[in-house]
Amino acid sequence: MRKGLAEALTAASNAPGTDLAEAALVIAQIEYPRLKLSPYVAQLDRMGDVARRRIERRTNDTGDASTLSCIKGLNAYLFDDEHFVGNGDRYEDPRNSCLNQVIDRRTGIPITLSIVYLEVAWRAGLPIHGVNFPGHFLVSVPDDTDRGHGRLIVDPFHTGTLLSEHDCRLLLQKHVGSEVAFDASLLAPATRQEIIVRMLLNLKRLYVHMRSFPQARDVTELLVAITPSAISELRDRGLLAYHLNDFTSALRDLQTYLKIASMGEIDEEDRAEHQQIWEHVKTLRRRVASLN
Repeated sequence: MRKGLAEALTAASNAPGTDLAEAALVIAQIEYPRLKLSPYVAQLDRMGDVARRRIERRTNDTGDASTLSCIKGLNAYLFDDEHFVGNGDRYEDPRNSCLNQVIDRRTGIPITLSIVYLEVAWRAGLPIHGVNFPGHFLVSVPDDTDRGHGRLIVDPFHTGTLLSEHDCRLLLQKHVGSEVAFDASLLAPATRQEIIVRMLLNLKRLYVHMRSFPQARDVTELLVAITPSAISELRDRGLLAYHLNDFTSALRDLQTYLKIASMGEIDEEDRAEHQQIWEHVKTLRRRVASLN
């Protein structure tokens, strides 16, 4: 992994405010090591300024300054003028998870398109939040009308479509089936940390599926850096090091994982997993010893 990447992501994650762009661009440096962040931040600044003027013009033309009217103005700018669209045809393309490519190509997956939407909306002065909805990232904005729901739910992947609670129930059923029951808490604002972790988990899953283990290991390094209490990421980093024949690192991580995991209660499934990892550890000890 490029030196300093974990430190850069930690700094971006802990910076004042709500900004997501810098953290998302740091993550994109796994795929694009020479990526410069500032031109893309500047581009978002310009887009936010245009969106603000577009919303103001709509307000002046219609006399409607409601949240709904502002969202319609933002949607018209991002999806009609700038042509952002969800990449349903090549959803698993890793470029969809890299903010620089989403901005360049005007297409991506729900979470990266939502980050563009959030960053532009914030710059345009809209009080908007990310929503860590299962299976499909969304955004929400406080609703100042008398509809009674208290918020508008927007789907940037589908050109800013406004979703009702019924739509959200159907979306949940589509992506996770009956595993998760719908609850209003699923539409709560997500923290910056939660959004960054979700980005990283998406990317890790994609790289593992592609058997791109070096990149998957880099993502896991970032997950360990910003969520040190997530011992499952320590386990995964060790397993990925094993795949990459980095036996010393694999042994260190897997031994540490087993030590920490053994401190809590474990069920039969965990016990079986720990036994399998213990077998890996025994193999690794022999291999590391043979190298000395």
